[in-house]
Amino acid sequence: MRNVIIQCLLCASVIFGIWIAVFSIYLRYNHVKKQAKIQEKGNPFIWSLGEKLQSKPDSVHIPRAYNVRVERQSEDEPAEPKLLLRLGENFNYSIPELRHGYSTYGFNPIISKNLGHYRNVPDTRNVMCRKKTYPAKLPTASIIICFHNEEFSALFRTLSSIMTLTSQYILEEIILVDDMSDFDDLKEKLDYHLEIFRGKIKLIRNKKREGLIRARMTGASHASGDVLVFLDSHCEVNKVWLEPLLNAVAKDPKMVVCPLIDVIDYLSLEYQPSPIVRGAFNWHLEFKWDHVFSYEIEGPEGPTTPIRSPAMPGGIFAISRHYFNEIGQYDKGMNLWGGENLELSLRIWMCGGQLYVIPCSRVGHINRQHLTNHSEVIKAMEYNNLRLVHTWLDEYKEQYFLRRPALKSAAYGNISERVELRKRLGCKSFQWYLNTIFPELEASEIIS
Repeated sequence: MRNVIIQCLLCASVIFGIWIAVFSIYLRYNHVKKQAKIQEKGNPFIWSLGEKLQSKPDSVHIPRAYNVRVERQSEDEPAEPKLLLRLGENFNYSIPELRHGYSTYGFNPIISKNLGHYRNVPDTRNVMCRKKTYPAKLPTASIIICFHNEEFSALFRTLSSIMTLTSQYILEEIILVDDMSDFDDLKEKLDYHLEIFRGKIKLIRNKKREGLIRARMTGASHASGDVLVFLDSHCEVNKVWLEPLLNAVAKDPKMVVCPLIDVIDYLSLEYQPSPIVRGAFNWHLEFKWDHVFSYEIEGPEGPTTPIRSPAMPGGIFAISRHYFNEIGQYDKGMNLWGGENLELSLRIWMCGGQLYVIPCSRVGHINRQHLTNHSEVIKAMEYNNLRLVHTWLDEYKEQYFLRRPALKSAAYGNISERVELRKRLGCKSFQWYLNTIFPELEASEIIS
């Protein structure tokens, strides 16, 4: 009896060992197969980065994620997993790196580093957009990205998403303008990593701090593509994002177009879809997103219909290179950033152009929460808004000064060149803009 029991135990041990071996082989095969699929989906340039990083001794260590979970999208969307990164209730908000990241970058640097240099984001386009086709022959694009002390991983995800999700035949180049960054990882380390994009990226380093507005003008002056596409340095583009923009500009070179801007949460860096909205502003000259009238998307094109927009957001739009130069580029007298988007929006509408949001183009953007040198930015925005007010608002500038009386006698520099530009372009009055493009603003004249 004892021998029988021993033999049974031996047999069970052998069977268990065989089962463990088979299960280990299965897990290994499944892992390799998944990695192969990921690499097939990604751009080969992106994945060659892994080999280069392994050979670099001082590569940055990427910490593990906090409360990572994978969630399936709804049934009417592709079965691609949606990565959600959340900070749990027990997350230690006193971590020095997190506090430093918020004060320096305006978002969570820990999760940003964990995400690395590329990730798959959910396809947030409407189902009708996914069925649209575009001409084989489209204008080429020069994508201009300016940065100053940007968080490295966020900047590189911006570049990687463009290279992975943009058809190479329409991508003329990416022009990176470093506006005198101080951080070490944006110098030699950035140069090293950009080698995988050799031939597609031009890197320009300003010798003094110019501010976003003049840095963008520098980038545009080096561009050779048919269309200029301006992006912020903390974006992630979505699938088939560029073709809808280029197609709209190809049909009308005086049409300036913006994608729908999806939200990348500043805390969790979760990619969240945006509803269909248009750009607007109030009498304080503060940009805001506005609801779209239902009748605008009730036509045959439905939710794929381009939406007329009174204003553009600050960082993300596409414009014909020749039209950008013809219409006067940016106001180079403006400082740092702020107000340039509204000034350009008014100039486009009042001087014979059009401004639209293209719902079938989606770009994710981190809405940063904190800024360094906050007082300097506020001072620049007030100065820039005054230049806009005195050049474009005509008698309606009094609406602005009713709300900002302290600025009525403030200096705003020499605007004679911009006033002359308005005359040369034969621009309409601000009253025309209110009547034709944005009557809701005039209706809100009551001080708020």
